[in-house]
Amino acid sequence: MLKKRDLHDSHTLYELMTHPDVFPFVRQKADSYEEFLFMTKQTIEAEERGELISRTILDEWGAPIGTINLFDIEDNAGFLGTWLGKPYHGKGYNCPAKDAFFQELFYEIGIETVFMRIRKVNIRSIKAAEKLPYVIKANETRKAIYEQLNANDEVYDIYEIPKDQYTFYLMRNGAVQSDDSQLLEA
Repeated sequence: MLKKRDLHDSHTLYELMTHPDVFPFVRQKADSYEEFLFMTKQTIEAEERGELISRTILDEWGAPIGTINLFDIEDNAGFLGTWLGKPYHGKGYNCPAKDAFFQELFYEIGIETVFMRIRKVNIRSIKAAEKLPYVIKANETRKAIYEQLNANDEVYDIYEIPKDQYTFYLMRNGAVQSDDSQLLEA
């Protein structure tokens, strides 16, 4: 479902990103394929330096359909950026991609908090975020971040996914196994 970014996926991802229903909400915009290729190379290098984490979202057949990223990593926290190509909207790819990414971030990499900044006009993303039971709207609880992102105009809502809240969600839904559960009879 996820893989590290690869230059070989750039053409497909660029075509999906430029759709008018997707492009306005993509953080790393490119106006040409060459620019997208250059930005992808920069993204791969930035990940090697520990500045961000970026994955390509794949469909059931391994074809690239979007990206999921953690930007602005600082103090074991960062900002989530996700987009899917228009043909994949509403097809059930968003939640599994986020789950796979959060598993990697929280339990392999050591991230403690994931923030989402969502434009107030992006109703599709707001509804998707508010469906997730481990997401907390943080406009009030993270007032300093909210004010910093909206310094010029109220553009964004802030959402927070703390590792403990996500872990609690997994435990309640039976998705986390304790070490004892692996002691099964042969």
